[in-house]
Amino acid sequence: MTDLKNKAARKSGFNRRDFFRGSGAIAAATALQTQTAEAIQNQSPRVISGETSISLNVNGKDHQVKVAPNTTLLDALRYQLDLTGAKPVSSDGSSGASTVFVDGKPMTASTILALQAVGKKIETVESLGADAVQKAFVKHDAEQCGFCTPGFVMAVRSLLDKKPNASKEEIRGGLNGNICRCGTYANIVEAAISVAKGGN
Repeated sequence: MTDLKNKAARKSGFNRRDFFRGSGAIAAATALQTQTAEAIQNQSPRVISGETSISLNVNGKDHQVKVAPNTTLLDALRYQLDLTGAKPVSSDGSSGASTVFVDGKPMTASTILALQAVGKKIETVESLGADAVQKAFVKHDAEQCGFCTPGFVMAVRSLLDKKPNASKEEIRGGLNGNICRCGTYANIVEAAISVAKGGN
């Protein structure tokens, strides 16, 4: 009788020993997968829902603001801190109108979440005060409606901080990320050149 069972198992290509071997491997793989999933979940960043209170260092001072996970830095600056220099022209940052400095680098506040800016030093156009760039913009009539002006001022200041004696071509290239719908580009470039020549 046993011989008949063994012959039948050999014909089908399946036996009890193989079955138990396979079952053990499946159980072990399932256990390993569960442990790996738990480890990944424990290492993942915490998901925040609803409003939370955070501290933003803006223009040298710490400010408490309440933000949702999708609140942009631009919204926090404008609607909670009343710093309206950075403008809401384009949500993708293509206009450059919301340019601010984050840890010294020019970035568009409309493309950064407020939560991403925690622990960083943020500077807005308001921090420049009577900067030579702003004075040059006034002197060379480098604005019309003025909506793009703060973004251009920040871009020019950043460029001239890196290249104080920037050429006309370098200035034009450095301002590629900003748009002026009124078309005062020539005056903006002249303003930047005047600062470069004067050594800021």
